[in-house]
Amino acid sequence: MTQYRLGEVESAFAALIWDNEPLPSSRLVELCGEQLDWKKSTTYTVLRRLCQRGIFQNENGVVTARVSREEFAERQSREFVEQTFDGSLPKFLAAFTSRKKLSNEEVEQLQRLIEQNRE
Repeated sequence: MTQYRLGEVESAFAALIWDNEPLPSSRLVELCGEQLDWKKSTTYTVLRRLCQRGIFQNENGVVTARVSREEFAERQSREFVEQTFDGSLPKFLAAFTSRKKLSNEEVEQLQRLIEQNRE
């Protein structure tokens, strides 16, 4: 199973790709040098690792996403809930709201979401 967790540095790198794709790998090297202060070898090492995980691809020197930013966030969230809360969304929400109360608007949005996704 592909792991949908990225560290802080990988997240910044992924954002560069999502914000600029499709982009030539040479342009990715330039962007990483400018914004992350990376050398070419670092860029290609991280790109290779994320390509192996199935998140991006580098075909003929053009880097594109295999997973959209939104799909990645959804999968990452689902994986987090599975691993941390035994897959229980109610347990996650209980933990999330234990220190931060929901606004009326948030409660209404959640209620609409529940109704839309009720089995």
